[in-house]
Amino acid sequence: MNRINLIALGVKDIRQSLDFYKSIGFEASVTGDDEKPVIVFFKNEGSILELFPLEELAKDINEENPPEISTGGFPGFTLAYNGKSGAEVDDIFKKVEEVGAKIVKQPQTLSWGGYGGYFVDPDGYYWEVAYSADWKFDGNNMLII
Repeated sequence: MNRINLIALGVKDIRQSLDFYKSIGFEASVTGDDEKPVIVFFKNEGSILELFPLEELAKDINEENPPEISTGGFPGFTLAYNGKSGAEVDDIFKKVEEVGAKIVKQPQTLSWGGYGGYFVDPDGYYWEVAYSADWKFDGNNMLII
């Protein structure tokens, strides 16, 4: 097992999250309809990001004894977008701020020599947007590590 095909985010308000992600450039495939989405998939280069109602996701894990839903705080992981320039990082931060994302770290030169920052989506998921002159990308725009 050496691949992640899909990342599912449990969301409190699927309509609000759909609007947020569409407004920052994600292309959606919606199960149900745009007014009452059941599940949302965003097509990306190399992976798929999914929005799923939080309580339903917990039940999907275990219907009789679903895991406890967090009441806030840091979820223990981040999502990342790796840019190809500092200007791209700045453009993304401008867009997410315009649609109401909470900026928790403005783009800046980072301790490891790159440039980037963090924002939080409507459900409290932390996104890092960063750039490094040392990064290379493959034909699918996936970061080569």
